[in-house]
Amino acid sequence: MAASGTTPRRLVIVESPTKARTIVGYLGDGYDVEASVGHIRDLPQPSELPADMKKGPYGKFAVDVDNGFDPYYVVAPDKKKKVTELKKLLKDADELYLATDEDREGEAIAWHLREVLKPKVPVKRMVFHEITPEAIERALENTREIDDDLVDAQETRRLLDRLYGYEVSPVLWRKVRAGLSAGRVQSVATRLVVERERERMAFVSADYWDLDTELAAGAGTGAAGSAPFKARLESVDGTRVATGRDFDDHGRLKKSAQVQVLDQARAESLAAALSGSAKEALTVSSLETKPYTRRPAAPFTTSTLQQEAGRKLRMSSRQAMRVAQSLYENGYITYMRTDSTQLSGQAVAAARRQIGELYGPEYVPGSPRAYGSKQKAAQEAHEAIRPAGDHFRTPAQVSGALRADEFRLYELIWKRTVASQMADAKGRTATMKIAADLSGAAGELEAGSWEKTPAAAGFTASGTVITFRGFLAAYEEGRDVERYAEGKDGESRLPNVEEGEAIAVERVEADGHTTAPPPRYTEASLVKRLEELGIGRPSTYAATISTIQDRGYVTNRGSALVPSWLAFSVIRLLEEHFAGLVDYQFTAGLEADLDEIAGGREDRTKWLHDFYFGPSGESTGEAAAATPGLKSIVDDLGDIDAREINTVPIADGIVLRVGRYGPYLEVAPSVTGGAPEDQPGRVSVPDDLAPDELTEAKARELIATQGTGDRELGTDPETGHTIVVKSGRFGPYVTEVLPEPEEKPKRGQKKPKPRTASLFKSMEPTTVTLEQALRLLTLPRTVGEDAEGTPITAQNGRYGPYLKKGTDSRSLEREEQIFSITLEEALEIYSKPKQRRGQTAAAPLKELGEDPESKKPVVVKDGRFGPYVTDGTTNATLRKDDSVEEITPLRAYELLAEKRAKAPAKKKTTTRKTTASKTSAAKKSTAASKTTAAKKTTAKSTASKSTASAAKKSTAASKTTASKTTTAAKKTTTRTTAAKKTAASAAKSEPAESTSAAKKSTGPTTP
Repeated sequence: MAASGTTPRRLVIVESPTKARTIVGYLGDGYDVEASVGHIRDLPQPSELPADMKKGPYGKFAVDVDNGFDPYYVVAPDKKKKVTELKKLLKDADELYLATDEDREGEAIAWHLREVLKPKVPVKRMVFHEITPEAIERALENTREIDDDLVDAQETRRLLDRLYGYEVSPVLWRKVRAGLSAGRVQSVATRLVVERERERMAFVSADYWDLDTELAAGAGTGAAGSAPFKARLESVDGTRVATGRDFDDHGRLKKSAQVQVLDQARAESLAAALSGSAKEALTVSSLETKPYTRRPAAPFTTSTLQQEAGRKLRMSSRQAMRVAQSLYENGYITYMRTDSTQLSGQAVAAARRQIGELYGPEYVPGSPRAYGSKQKAAQEAHEAIRPAGDHFRTPAQVSGALRADEFRLYELIWKRTVASQMADAKGRTATMKIAADLSGAAGELEAGSWEKTPAAAGFTASGTVITFRGFLAAYEEGRDVERYAEGKDGESRLPNVEEGEAIAVERVEADGHTTAPPPRYTEASLVKRLEELGIGRPSTYAATISTIQDRGYVTNRGSALVPSWLAFSVIRLLEEHFAGLVDYQFTAGLEADLDEIAGGREDRTKWLHDFYFGPSGESTGEAAAATPGLKSIVDDLGDIDAREINTVPIADGIVLRVGRYGPYLEVAPSVTGGAPEDQPGRVSVPDDLAPDELTEAKARELIATQGTGDRELGTDPETGHTIVVKSGRFGPYVTEVLPEPEEKPKRGQKKPKPRTASLFKSMEPTTVTLEQALRLLTLPRTVGEDAEGTPITAQNGRYGPYLKKGTDSRSLEREEQIFSITLEEALEIYSKPKQRRGQTAAAPLKELGEDPESKKPVVVKDGRFGPYVTDGTTNATLRKDDSVEEITPLRAYELLAEKRAKAPAKKKTTTRKTTASKTSAAKKSTAASKTTAAKKTTAKSTASKSTASAAKKSTAASKTTASKTTTAAKKTTTRTTAAKKTAASAAKSEPAESTSAAKKSTGPTTP
């Protein structure tokens, strides 16, 4: 404890170095602020358990499922040094403040820190949802104890994901492909994307016609001469005209649709009639005007922020959350993981004050707005996402301090927050019904185009006039593409006419339409759908979507998410053999049950027992009691036909198969005219061909283009070997058929490999000649030697044609250059700085000044994997949303600091607010703060990284309830074990939406 009369020292532990740098300036004297850099403990891979624990109750999951689902935690190898530093700092502290994030994950990190550090001083839980001086001061005054219920809920989520992944993923390895993973949320998200693609594949388009019409007030009316306006053909002879909404997905009219479908002939006949004698036969049959009121959208939650960032800023969910994290840690916005749409009293006051200052008092409503949450289990203790502080900074005030992506997201959050407290938009909408008398136009209708001559047609025109913009002056919410979108709402102005007055036709044309399949999900619309179904937590959606992309289940085409054929196989297996686990209601129920645990209304051990072993007679968890138990499902799978799971019928005799190296078509001999006893042919499927585009016609086109088997081209006159063209994983190629050796190769002797060469893109397997094939088989071609005698060769590779000189390669523009390029041309290419994928240094793309830590100049260069920043010693690749043009020196220094943090640091410093006697004026200056901030480690650690870099060493504590485990644990107190799996293999067996480590243990744990 602090000596009498001295200022007590307090150790504050936060999660990220950036947050530590920000809040240290807000604390008083005597505070040390250090970051845990995310999680410090997690469940190890079973292969990394101590040798004598691998065969015990923890051997399968690192969880003892037979004794209360007791987890075995270890400190991650890359966190051992951090733990040592924290323990050292704790020795000099009089109090410990655990200031990790205020959600369940942060609560669990705080619990783990307490369990590992074993503090002998008072421990206080300090929470804040924004990083401002006022918020930090309030947090210091209102500390609390660690919430065990929140910890239990997070631990249950962690164990649930471990059990799910370790039981289901191996089934995918055996029946689909090695290295796949299944997860509680990721599998359901993948299923949504696959189901949408199935709808598109089954969709049958339908054609329908209507009129593209512009009308105007007739001559003699008070509005004559006003601007033309759009009108929609609504009916003919009192029967409504069909629109896209009237057709189902099979191209048929819905049974409930009492409509008539116009074909091209009828639409053109009607257009001709309205352009002729009926042109002046239109009158206003009714006119209805209604007041228009529109309320602003609620402030951002995690989900709606991701959706709007995707729609308006074209940010991925991962990118949006990364930028939001940076804004929060630097004190610009409140905590970005929240389900609540509520604003604090201070925030409402700040918004209303700013609205009056910027837009005028008429834009401030009479009373503050309150928004209710649509989520049953919304974390109302959190605020919505808003600008930080009791006084909002405008975008103009922060523009100079933020990177481009940070500024755009901050501006979006600021606009949404301010608009949410603004007055309603006001106006009026007018709907005009217009009748056309066609009785005098019979002669102008094409004969035979109508069963009877139509006597009348009806049109509808509508418009909205905004008289007071209200919140629209600041912000308008974006919209997702609707399934049957038929135009956009506008603010078109209608002429001021009365009922019975004449309307003239300005222009009319027949307009044909084809119904479109349901649109694919975008990241924004998938997030919206997951939230609607109650699946997962919004804070995990970004990680979930990234996982299904990284696993190869989903690819991006523009903003659309396209499932792979691999995803089709995985989802089919899960639907047929794990139906309950990918059921939407069941998965949503799991989330609801976790909320019950967080609220202290459900026992986590009992709930896990019901989920894994099956429900007991006293089960209360709805989702856990809805299935017979995960273990029994896996044990009773029976025989799964892997071939059937990986087969998708395309047409008679043509099926798609998902193979080890990707999808391909298997073609029956009957399709190509072969004999029944012939082997089926194979045709590769292009990687960029979406599943819904692989129609029967497209399949037959691929067969005709590629052929279905080996095509013999002839004999090589020099070797006598037969030359054939084949279809392979990376496209068609030519190869030679080597004769069988007369003697069996001796043990250890390698079998001769045939020469192979990929076809040029300009070549087709069905037309390539023997001469072309032999020329391809001569590659690589020696172009010549440079001045030092190093040979230069021209060859073709997976990424295109290139030159190679030693280890230095240079891309060529065209494949034909491989045979035509001269030595002089090759030397000229090598005389220029390398542009891509090389190890030769290129000229800097940008200079960014001197790094505060290394004191060396920092520049941006272009490398093999894209642009990167370097100080000559440390290299750091630019992130996806960092551009060469917009990267700032501060951002470059952060990237380099993160990269250095991954290696053993030479010297670790602590962000410290010193006592008054030791603090000099220079250390309090802004410049000194920036220098300290630049020297601090900025590396963040997510749970998936902690899981991936599995523990290499573990120390077992005793457990009295299991004697064998106790003995084994004691024997391994000082024993270390090397990690046998890479980060990739660790991630394969576990769902990646588990973004956090499990948080609490009653069994053996190691510090």
